[in-house]
Amino acid sequence: MSQILITRPHGKGADLAEQLSQGGYQATLFPVLKIDYLTPDNTQLTPLLNADKIIFISQDAVKALLALKPDINTKAQFYAVGEQTAEAIWQAFGVRAAVPKLHDSEGLLALKSLQQVDGLNIVLVKGKDGRATIAKNLKQRGAFLNNLVVYQRGPVEGNVTDWLDHWQSLDVKGIVITSNAAVDAIFRELGAKQLEWIRQCQFYVASARISEYLAAQQIDSANIHIAAGASDSAMFTCISEGNIMSEDTKPTSQLADPKATPSSSTKASAKVADSASATKKDFAMKQETNQNNKQKISKTGSLALLISLIVASGVGFQFYQKLHTQQQANLLVNQLSADNQLLSKELQAVKVAQQTLQQALFNSEQKVAASLAENADNTAKQLAAALQRAEQQTYSLNPQEVTSLQRMAEFKLWAEHDYNGAAAVLTRLDTLLAEHPGTGAIRQAIYQDLQALSTVEPVAIEAIYLKLHGVLGQVDKLVFNAVALPQEVEQKEQHVLSENVSDWQQNLANSWQQFKDNFIKIRQREDIAIEPLLTEYERHLIQQRLSLYLSQAQDALLTKQASIYFTALSQAEVLVKDYFQHDEALTKSTLKALQELSKEQLNFSPAITLQSTEQIKEWAK
Repeated sequence: MSQILITRPHGKGADLAEQLSQGGYQATLFPVLKIDYLTPDNTQLTPLLNADKIIFISQDAVKALLALKPDINTKAQFYAVGEQTAEAIWQAFGVRAAVPKLHDSEGLLALKSLQQVDGLNIVLVKGKDGRATIAKNLKQRGAFLNNLVVYQRGPVEGNVTDWLDHWQSLDVKGIVITSNAAVDAIFRELGAKQLEWIRQCQFYVASARISEYLAAQQIDSANIHIAAGASDSAMFTCISEGNIMSEDTKPTSQLADPKATPSSSTKASAKVADSASATKKDFAMKQETNQNNKQKISKTGSLALLISLIVASGVGFQFYQKLHTQQQANLLVNQLSADNQLLSKELQAVKVAQQTLQQALFNSEQKVAASLAENADNTAKQLAAALQRAEQQTYSLNPQEVTSLQRMAEFKLWAEHDYNGAAAVLTRLDTLLAEHPGTGAIRQAIYQDLQALSTVEPVAIEAIYLKLHGVLGQVDKLVFNAVALPQEVEQKEQHVLSENVSDWQQNLANSWQQFKDNFIKIRQREDIAIEPLLTEYERHLIQQRLSLYLSQAQDALLTKQASIYFTALSQAEVLVKDYFQHDEALTKSTLKALQELSKEQLNFSPAITLQSTEQIKEWAK
């Protein structure tokens, strides 16, 4: 029972292993490659939308692209290198793909539908550094080719020497390889002993391209068997045929000596015949001697003659037995060869029937696609003709409906100042006019009106209102102005009367000064704050008045009366400046807020003239 090693990536060799087990082989799964999906950017995925043809080189290409969930033109012609890839395309995108007879790059390029591709957009979905032959040939044929790389293969982690030691311990006889990358992964860094062993194994490859690449590793072409593709059934057939042929070239040890050949057995038979004839000649000479010398016969001569006859009989019987055994072996080998040839013919007939069926299916799909394309063209032509006839017909447009919509737009604009409503009515009017010819000038005017309406910036009424509300809440916290009198300064008596009589004049002046001081009293003070000049009631009235101005500004904002709004803010600013302390932080912030609110652009009713009004009036005439 042969041990077959399957090197396909993880998850791809289980079905083949099961088929081999049922066919009497021992199958071992040993992936030497790992698949890493890539993430192309949107620029690389964009060609899928406008592609005329999309080519997938493997199942991994289909799965990697499906994981990206791209926008893809499912009406394009899909191509697959092999049957399994075509099945994966059907499962992923619901589209039947064209498959070549030979499941390789050359077979794909030989398809008739890929011969004339000049000017066509083709997307090649592939792995990194793969299928350069396809890309090169399609470019030479004039196609606009986009290489979409969605995955890459790489060797799994591990020492190749350890791999081969393990394979030798399993007594591996055949190795399944489906890509050049697997060849690179196996033959890297091998020693002389490992190379000598692996070159004795049988290799089952998926294409002639892999066979040539494997032959470059000094593998005998007799040990390389090319399957009809990478599918499990194709590989199983290749393994079965390869083992039958190898058994045909090696006779079984039970039937004959492995070192014996037809020429050597013939020589051995000739030697036996010569010995037998020599024995017969000796026997004849002895008989003639006995006839001439009958009298000289003795008992010793009779005994010698008897021994010679026995020896000759033994040699003849041995020769007959060997000749009979050789004839049976030859008959068995010939029968096995005939059976193998018959089986090969039947397999070949099955392959031919399968290829014929695939070609017939492809041809039928091509016919269906051509029929669908022809129907689509006919439908498009009929639709274009119907549209042309519709445009040539005389249309009846109700002028009253047009003027009504125009008047409604003007009412929205001038009476309600609803610019969005006016724009909506004009848009409805434009949609109505679009269905009728000869209204290009009116529609152009409507477009200008819509542009003018779109430039009107709405007043941020809510934001301004909230700012006023914030200032209004700070009125009760503002600090009123207060009068600060200096501290009273003690003054020395300057007008003291003298007791000297001669100072009568000075005493008279001092007496007059004292009288004046007693009549008018002036005191000096320092750093003593006193109550404001306003009473509590007056301060309350000022605060109420300030709040009233701010509330008036809010009402004017809501009723869209810009002049009242700015007047109320101006009066409120005057009150704050006249009655409250300027050095206080709250007073400063209040004045700053009032000044900013006074700078708001309250253009509630911008002057907009509808150009479409005059156009519709002229049209209605």
